[in-house]
Amino acid sequence: MPEATVRVVDVYPYRLTPDRESGVELLLLRRAEGRSYAGTWRMVGGSIEPGEAAWETAWRELLEETGCEPDRFWTLPSVNTFYEWESDRINLTPAFGAELTHPSIDLDAEHDLYRWFSPTAACRRLEWPEQQRLARLTAEMAPGPIPDALLIPPDAP
Repeated sequence: MPEATVRVVDVYPYRLTPDRESGVELLLLRRAEGRSYAGTWRMVGGSIEPGEAAWETAWRELLEETGCEPDRFWTLPSVNTFYEWESDRINLTPAFGAELTHPSIDLDAEHDLYRWFSPTAACRRLEWPEQQRLARLTAEMAPGPIPDALLIPPDAP
């Protein structure tokens, strides 16, 4: 029987803008050569460390991969779910939205390029359907009020 596990997180950084589709642009990072998923466009993500809450991992990974702390940080009311046949494992991946109002992106060594995309363009670059779905959900929710129950306060970290 497959094991279900929570071991990584996804973070969908975005900025609000009146000039783009839906008023949102999503930040994607291109994986550097020699790294897993080299050459592919991805959102921020990473592994949960022992003793770390999933939201703490998301905050840390955003800071490590982009050099940015979010101005508004929230949990998406959904998870990325996928099955890995090699390990017979079902992955449940918590997902987060991270608003960056004045970003100065400083990429880590895992990435060689970043770009802001409209939601439609971002979804064309993300390879996995669940990531595309969560990117669209981020873009749909970001311009409106985020329910208090989903917001992670800035002083939480």
